[in-house]
Amino acid sequence: LFMAGLFLAFYGRAAGRRSCIDEAVRQFLVHARYLADPKTGLWFHGWTFAGRHNFARALWARGNAWITVGILDLIENGGIGKPVEAYLLGVLEAQIEALLRLQAPSGAWHTLLDDPTSYEEMSATAGIGYGLMKAARIGIGPKACGPAGLRALDAVLASIDENGVLGNVSYGTRMGHDLQFYRDIPIQPTGYGQALAILCLTEGMIHAEAAEAAA
Repeated sequence: LFMAGLFLAFYGRAAGRRSCIDEAVRQFLVHARYLADPKTGLWFHGWTFAGRHNFARALWARGNAWITVGILDLIENGGIGKPVEAYLLGVLEAQIEALLRLQAPSGAWHTLLDDPTSYEEMSATAGIGYGLMKAARIGIGPKACGPAGLRALDAVLASIDENGVLGNVSYGTRMGHDLQFYRDIPIQPTGYGQALAILCLTEGMIHAEAAEAAA
């Protein structure tokens, strides 16, 4: 959804191709059907049609970050229709409520969102932080979104080294068949970690400018 669905939606709007927007919407709805957990509000990492299950039922942080960012950016892009927008907003708000409860004292999220023994992962924290700050700015979700997003921003800033590299980022993560697989993914700098950090920092600057203007 984050890597292809959003592109379809943005390209469809820019090129005047309604079919691309419709396909993006279809992808979001299909993914919500099979990955959104109605019990927690969070999203599982994957689904197999062959076995009809969610593999390890991993509530993987970076995947959830892509959903937070993806739904917000899809709605902001526009053109998806009010019924779809209302449905996706409901899905997003359920996810946000769960994410707010699971934020660590440091401001970060664990790579397995519901497992505090798994390491704190910064690409997910950057993506979720961006999403929460943006949600607060455009009036989506509870009031706690803004402060939680700013705490995530602080965690991201604390993990950026003197060369501008975001640390504590998990390496590429294929589908795991047990939860230990996710705990064992190595940490290393990545392009997607840098990109999510840029999103988070950019939204943080927007918030800082708004706060300065209101002072």
